Amino acid sequence: MENYDVLVIGSGGAGMRAALEAVRQEGLSVALMTKMFPTRSATGCAQGGINGALKNMDPADSLEKHSFDTVKGSDYLGDQDAIEYFVSQMPDAIRELDYFGVPFSRDSEGRIAQRNFGGASSPRTCFSADVTGHVILHTLYEQCLKHGVKMLTEWYLLQIVVKDGQLNGVVAYDMKGGRIVPLAAKAIVVATGGAGRIYWLRTTNPFTSTGDGMAACLDAGIALKDPEFVQFHPTGLAGTGILMSEASRGEGGYLLNNQGERFMARYAPEKMELATRDLVSQAIETEIKEGRGFGQGLSAYVQLDLRHLGREKILERLPQIRELAITFEQVDPIEQPIPIRPSCHYTMGGIDVLDYRTCTTAVTGVYAAGEAACVSIHGANRLGGNSLADIIAFGKFAGKGAADCARQRQVVEVASVDKAAKEWEDKFFLVTSRKTGATITGIRDRLAEIMWNNVGVFRTEAEMAAAITIVDQLIEEYQTVQVLDSNKVYNTIFVNYIELGSMLSVAKAVVLGALHRQESRGSHCRADFPERDDEGFLKHTLITKQTAGYNISYRPVVVTRYQPAERKY
Repeated sequence: MENYDVLVIGSGGAGMRAALEAVRQEGLSVALMTKMFPTRSATGCAQGGINGALKNMDPADSLEKHSFDTVKGSDYLGDQDAIEYFVSQMPDAIRELDYFGVPFSRDSEGRIAQRNFGGASSPRTCFSADVTGHVILHTLYEQCLKHGVKMLTEWYLLQIVVKDGQLNGVVAYDMKGGRIVPLAAKAIVVATGGAGRIYWLRTTNPFTSTGDGMAACLDAGIALKDPEFVQFHPTGLAGTGILMSEASRGEGGYLLNNQGERFMARYAPEKMELATRDLVSQAIETEIKEGRGFGQGLSAYVQLDLRHLGREKILERLPQIRELAITFEQVDPIEQPIPIRPSCHYTMGGIDVLDYRTCTTAVTGVYAAGEAACVSIHGANRLGGNSLADIIAFGKFAGKGAADCARQRQVVEVASVDKAAKEWEDKFFLVTSRKTGATITGIRDRLAEIMWNNVGVFRTEAEMAAAITIVDQLIEEYQTVQVLDSNKVYNTIFVNYIELGSMLSVAKAVVLGALHRQESRGSHCRADFPERDDEGFLKHTLITKQTAGYNISYRPVVVTRYQPAERKY
């Protein structure tokens, strides 16, 4: 059995920042476990930038303005004490990234460049062209190697082992070695990213975003908070869902309908294309629904027009946007508008974090950060540029919290971890021995179809009640699914099987939370309850998994300085 003081699960920005912070606390054994090569993580897809009130572009920007923009963007569901703390940490966190070696774009005076992003009252989004997440990810990887973090690459999380409310370790599948491995740990940081693949091809997320950590925490007795709040990014490529970064609108891109009209004037006359993502997504879907889009059905779209920006600006500021548009839509944005449609982008909800300063959860020794977690700073809608900020700030806090916990815990009970590993050995044999049963792809595709059609940008009670029935049927079918590969080395079908189980668990939490929230707030848009209801629903949804099924409870939102008000842009 392997044994660590701190084990970080997930190699995106939050996981690597957590591992780096933990390993810098002297005398601790720290490992980072990831199901892919670290620099392939979803953080590399984050193109646009990272928010912090550095005041380089606007001397009038402030922590207070960043706080209010985030609270307002969250549709007043974000916890304001957590938001204020988060915002206060970001200027130094960005300077620290600069010190680590992140190659930020610069202004004419050599300062870190900043640009406009949706929902922001000042240009505070720091960036490196349109590859900001990519360069942050690579820089953190270099720092982790420099400081001696042990990398467990291509290891897949199977179970978090908890007894009497205390973490004892995890069970993992070492794909390369073909082993199911028990790992004892005094503390873990779960930083496994989001769950966008519950919508399968209608998402900007990579194929690895299957909600693994969320599902494992749910099974370990930790609640998922606000899972119903799923952000749909307004500008996914029409055919594939691949992200056209908010940087494309931050630099001045237009959204056009089939009449050549900049239709955002109808929905957000002040902010136009730089309104919040939920409002822009709902506007696009309304344009399509009312016949002002191009094409029909699920292939319908509107256009993102960058032509007026000019060749030089597109090549300097948006090179990846251009490359993706050419590769996947055969459209050069220098010459033609890009066909786009909303695509599932981000899960505002996630593992219930109880203390934003340490990122602790309800189980001693389990910490969570990044998109897998819900602190909550994003509430009902995340502002662009706040996700990279989230992973850097709370990744650091989680790493420090886990390190402090590991110092305090003397021993863990390894017998329970060994026992769980043996049970997974038996399970592997069982599922790889089946010759009949449902297929992984069949269940996965039906899940995606019902989630997009019934729990997408617009939602109703009848549609979501039907979705619950279908998801429950798929969970039942999953119990007898066939894997059809008994080889233990690089058994990717077995990995897909576990990922599907995670997606089903998270999808059910999403639908349940959405069905019981009888209001419209941020990304959660109910056609049958179109108004926000602060009296009934200014509260966080908490979903736990128990023997009898899923349980729903609520917790009040923390309001400090900003009383809920109508959100206008």
